Amino acid sequence: MKYNTLLYYCYSPIADAEQFAADHLKFCKSIGLVGRIIVADEGLNGTVSGSIESCRTYMEHLHADERFAKTEFKVDEVDEPSFIKMHCRYKAEIVHSGLRDKTIIDPNKQTGKHLEPTAFSEMMNQDDVIVLDVRSNYEHNLGKFKNAITLDIENFRDFPDQIEALAKYKDKKVLTYCTGGIKCEKASALLLHHGFNDVYQLHGGIIKYGKEAGGKDFEGKCYVFDNRIAVDVNSVNPTVVSKCFNCGTISSKMINCANPECNEHFTQCDACGEELQGCCSIECTTHPRKRPYDGTGYYVKVPQPILKD
Repeated sequence: MKYNTLLYYCYSPIADAEQFAADHLKFCKSIGLVGRIIVADEGLNGTVSGSIESCRTYMEHLHADERFAKTEFKVDEVDEPSFIKMHCRYKAEIVHSGLRDKTIIDPNKQTGKHLEPTAFSEMMNQDDVIVLDVRSNYEHNLGKFKNAITLDIENFRDFPDQIEALAKYKDKKVLTYCTGGIKCEKASALLLHHGFNDVYQLHGGIIKYGKEAGGKDFEGKCYVFDNRIAVDVNSVNPTVVSKCFNCGTISSKMINCANPECNEHFTQCDACGEELQGCCSIECTTHPRKRPYDGTGYYVKVPQPILKD
């Protein structure tokens, strides 16, 4: 039996978003989906997985709601569901920007010019262009576009602090990209707000680029936020660029540290994985709550213990 995994987002105002999240969770469970959805007043951000029929029902359900009628789904065929449980949670933003004043960026009002994958591929090597990766360290360490500028950030909420350092590129064409496009909506809007003149974004992100442009010149693999952890993108000129965090051997295997209180995202070869039991360090192997390592490096989140006085 084959399954689908859907990656999507939609910036569209939701009245009483907290109640919507609760109702949406019930609906997703009723049709047999698993996955992770963030609901905010500004819209939806989700990755869900299930049978082909369940995923079709879900897409039709969202498209039937005029608020989400234009939602674009990136659809992958998978051998098994990409999650174990179904979560649908209300949060302040569908991607955390780190901005206290969230009124300065609104992707429904201003954002970078959307480039389809083939246009992005043609423009990225021009002399007056820079390609900007707006993802976190552990993501671009696994894979990125050739010659892309990467940022030393642990989370997207750190992106606003990088604007000053990027100011030297204000007169260039700035092509932003991320996994599925959602971070670029805010990143490109913020760049425009700070006086960047010519800002673009890869429509549909790396995932769509892989499907429609063959992933040309994307080096390495793409980190994804489900139990696949990493997916292949480039079928034209593929290469591996990531190295084992522990020994430096070329490796494309991305895992989470088996110590749940560390949970570091890093690349690790199989030999170090066995030696360190899926941990990033010897110290983490001795942690009393260390999770059993099954070779995948993916773990269901474990609630932190409640400390009592």
